[in-house]
Amino acid sequence: MLRTGSAARKRAPGLQESHLPIDTILVGDCIAHMNALPEASVDLIFADPPYNLQLEEGLTRPDQSKVDAVDDEWDKFESFAHYDAFTRAWMAAARRILKPNGAIWVIGSYHNIFRVGAALQDLGFWMLNDVVWRKANPMPNFRGTRFTNAHETLIWASRSQKSRPTFNYEALKLSNDDTQMRSDWLFPICTGGERLRDANDEKVHPTQKPEALLYRVLMATTKPGDVVLDPFFGTGTTGAVAKKLGRHFIGIERENAYINAALKRIAAIKPHDSSAIETTVPKRAAPRIPFGSLIEQGLIAPGTKLFDAARRYSAVVRVDGSLVSDDKSGSIHRVGALVQGFEACNGWTFWHYEDGSKLAPLDTLRDRIRASLDKLSA
Repeated sequence: MLRTGSAARKRAPGLQESHLPIDTILVGDCIAHMNALPEASVDLIFADPPYNLQLEEGLTRPDQSKVDAVDDEWDKFESFAHYDAFTRAWMAAARRILKPNGAIWVIGSYHNIFRVGAALQDLGFWMLNDVVWRKANPMPNFRGTRFTNAHETLIWASRSQKSRPTFNYEALKLSNDDTQMRSDWLFPICTGGERLRDANDEKVHPTQKPEALLYRVLMATTKPGDVVLDPFFGTGTTGAVAKKLGRHFIGIERENAYINAALKRIAAIKPHDSSAIETTVPKRAAPRIPFGSLIEQGLIAPGTKLFDAARRYSAVVRVDGSLVSDDKSGSIHRVGALVQGFEACNGWTFWHYEDGSKLAPLDTLRDRIRASLDKLSA
């Protein structure tokens, strides 16, 4: 067990070192170490397992120079059956230590990702998304016998169908210029100063993942203080990003060269300030504000006329918080649905009030009340 030097960071609520080896690299077999951890103790798992590339001979470029391909012993398996048995064993151990609302990310290539996906489903995980990491600068196909392999696939799955995993939808949308984040992500492969190299200027790890990829994964599906476990820790990309973002990590690795590089890398990282790591609170998690509160607090007066954004429909506010539009009456949601002939409607965003010379959605008034509540509770 190797402490990385980040243990001084703020602990997750209720988390104690005697309970869980946070901010630590566990040295040895990932299955054995996961089986030794407490049940239901981890919020998220990010796994970058061996891909079982089955490289039978070295790769060379057209000029006959050697390609630095993955030919390490840890990526070699006797058969697909052996690889499948290994995959199911570590996944079963992973599922045991996930919290009821926990989730897992697994990354792979066409060599293994389909076998990985089948194993996840067989073991009871619930598929949420497959994400395509499209590489901005992929390695070319030197032999010219296939398409250039320009992507890898990530599977995001919850512990079970009943799980309610963290998904920071609003934060992702804000970071994507107010557009829903898609499941195809464009990032370059790890190069330049981020690529760890040894004393001989050789790559420390052949498949080091870019921090940008892990940044999005952790931003999307964890909260500050969460514990993220990486059973194939390598040179510590997961730990490095977790430390920056105020998350805790547990790494498991058996190769000393990778461990030493990870320890040095993570020790040099300065976490972001606590005020900077908070993400936008999802509206569904914010305090419920009924429409009647707007009337009670004088933000909307009875008799106010409301409109949709295009002024095609209108309704009048009544003293009890209901709306009336011709022969239709009811809540802001029901009347919004009825005037459009729909089954449902979000009245907060559909109905607008006149704010000077422009129309503004009712949601802005609800946000005003929530902001005042936040100040009172601060």
